[in-house]
Amino acid sequence: MKHVAICFLLLPLLALAVETDEATGLIKSPGWEQVRIHCGGCHSHALVTSQRADRQTWLDMIRWMQATQNLWHFEPATEAAILDYLAENYPPVPNRRRAPIPASLMPKAAKPLQ
Repeated sequence: MKHVAICFLLLPLLALAVETDEATGLIKSPGWEQVRIHCGGCHSHALVTSQRADRQTWLDMIRWMQATQNLWHFEPATEAAILDYLAENYPPVPNRRRAPIPASLMPKAAKPLQ
């Protein structure tokens, strides 16, 4: 009975689990193959999975790479699939950085040397 209770408690966590591609680390959902092919041709997939952005910012990154890094232009359907995938699976995360250190925990200002 104890094992049943533990399994029951873990069931919601299993629903949150996402399948990732073992070779790239990309979340497997519609569009992931396009990202694997087009993004992994120039840089590590870890660069993609470590980023978080909204759809417009992902598009801005693509445009920057096209303007400065020789990234090819995509067919509209391909670009839409890539943007849909990235915006859905790697969205912005609020408070991704740690909070600033409170002033009360900061070191005292050093006195200037005379």
